[in-house]
Amino acid sequence: VFSTGYQANLGIISTLAAKGDYIILDIDSHASIWDGCAMGKAEVVPFKHNDIEALEKRLKRVPEGAGKLVVLEGVYSMMGDVAPLKEMVRIAKENGAMVLVDEAHSMGFIGQHGRGVAEEQDVIDDVDFIIGTFSKSVGTVGGFCVSNHPKFEVLRLVCRPYVFTAALPPSVMASSATSIRKLMHGGNKRAHLWENSRTLHQGLRDLGFTLGTDTAQSAIIAVIMPDLEKGAMMWEALLKEGLYVNLARPPATPAGMTLLRCSLCAEHTADQVTTILGMFERAGKAIGII
Repeated sequence: VFSTGYQANLGIISTLAAKGDYIILDIDSHASIWDGCAMGKAEVVPFKHNDIEALEKRLKRVPEGAGKLVVLEGVYSMMGDVAPLKEMVRIAKENGAMVLVDEAHSMGFIGQHGRGVAEEQDVIDDVDFIIGTFSKSVGTVGGFCVSNHPKFEVLRLVCRPYVFTAALPPSVMASSATSIRKLMHGGNKRAHLWENSRTLHQGLRDLGFTLGTDTAQSAIIAVIMPDLEKGAMMWEALLKEGLYVNLARPPATPAGMTLLRCSLCAEHTADQVTTILGMFERAGKAIGII
């Protein structure tokens, strides 16, 4: 357990892959993943976002005998799209690579028990390391890594961001453990959140907004803005309507785009989602985006 999800990626990745090893990662990976790569001084080999063929080509170019770690995310945080983990994990294993999956934005929501995309796509036993956070669906603070690797406990002794920082308070750990137990049996809430996500996604498309995905893939709905100026104006207009969304821009976003990132939760009611759509419609027309 780490103090944050950022620390979890920083510590685990930098400890698993050092100088002379190779990290093959999605180009749209979270900043914490990139920072973990830099800290460990491994050779970093990015591939095109969610491109299975590109991943395979990169793996085959790695020198024989070198350590290989493939780093993926279950749900990518900006666009809210899901990784094709089943195919990517298979390719990684065929090429002798270990696999790390960050399930920060899928934990609690995706999978029968809320364990994430690896559970949903039935590859959880083939993933070597899973990173997660307590600050999203769990509702507290902290990060973690779980693994079925036989020598996993060694990381406790050599992972610098784990060893040389303060532990989380017992109150936070107790709250997190209780929340996780509830999430495992939260099938009804997951179903309701899926309904919210699909309703908002389809409603925004019907209004004429450009979205990051063709269909709702997660609880994150990315609304693409024409440019930063329009994005900032839209964000402010929504704020005046009484709706807060995240304004995301480079370098946090892929391909230099500006977007409004909507994060739904299971406590949103159907009526509230309808209200949100009305706010987007009024703001979008006022700014001239739709």
